[in-house]
Amino acid sequence: LASSATNFQTNLAGYDRTLDVLNETPELPDRANALRLDRARMIGAMRLENVQFSYPKSTVPVINGVTFDVLPGETVAFVGASGAGKTTLCNLIARFFDPTAGRILIDGTDLRDYRLHDWRSLLGIVEQDVFLFDGTIADNISYGRKHATQHDIEQAAMLACCHGFISEMPKQYLTRIGERGVRLSGGQRQRLAIARAVLADPRVLILDEATSNLDVESELFIQEGLVNLMRNRTSFVIAHRLSTIRNAHKIVVLKDGLVAEVGSHEELMARGGSYYDMVLIQTSRPETQKSEVSAPTSMASHA
Repeated sequence: LASSATNFQTNLAGYDRTLDVLNETPELPDRANALRLDRARMIGAMRLENVQFSYPKSTVPVINGVTFDVLPGETVAFVGASGAGKTTLCNLIARFFDPTAGRILIDGTDLRDYRLHDWRSLLGIVEQDVFLFDGTIADNISYGRKHATQHDIEQAAMLACCHGFISEMPKQYLTRIGERGVRLSGGQRQRLAIARAVLADPRVLILDEATSNLDVESELFIQEGLVNLMRNRTSFVIAHRLSTIRNAHKIVVLKDGLVAEVGSHEELMARGGSYYDMVLIQTSRPETQKSEVSAPTSMASHA
């Protein structure tokens, strides 16, 4: 009886927390008469126009006057030192918060004029810290798409290069992976996150350090999965490794919240500026040279 009372109190506390989340007021409510963003009619041309952002109670802008255009299906890589504003810029694109000045345009319309739910439904995000649930592999892959069939799930896993290790497990796609995927390696968790994004079929993709802190062998598998995921999608990539960004259509070099340079790998190398210096420093490291030689270099060759 005492044990039941303890469990009841624990469950009641969890119920209260759940109600708090459900009753939370959205930080970014839709504007009056917000527009529907129809996937079928969306072209996907984007423009960041003098975008600025400062955190509350701070007078120092994290992003300061960023302007560049993105064509549909382009891969755009953000590079720069820690604190340069790369993740903040991706968060603005995802509308986790809005610019304090300037605007982000989708097909010529301010992103804030669209319904937030519509925009988020078109996004896929793969981060360094993958969040997986204590369920089966199939449940975790299909989380972003309701009513996915087993065939759909397996096709996504194949494109993400994780069907092989899943097939070797005793219960295969019905294998339970534990809280946050503790029964899987870091590379396996990352590939499941990519499979989830493949199945969700986003129009716009954000990759935030998706291959960092992995060994070279795991990164090779993940790079192949990312190439499949990014095909024909507008993609924004944050990465430190040259192999991940060198074939991006556009590389945006950020420094203290400002755009220092914009161009392709070849264009920026020819200019001999900040990006050129970063590449020289990175390729001078023996372990980096090995990684760059081994890793696929077709990240943006799908357009």
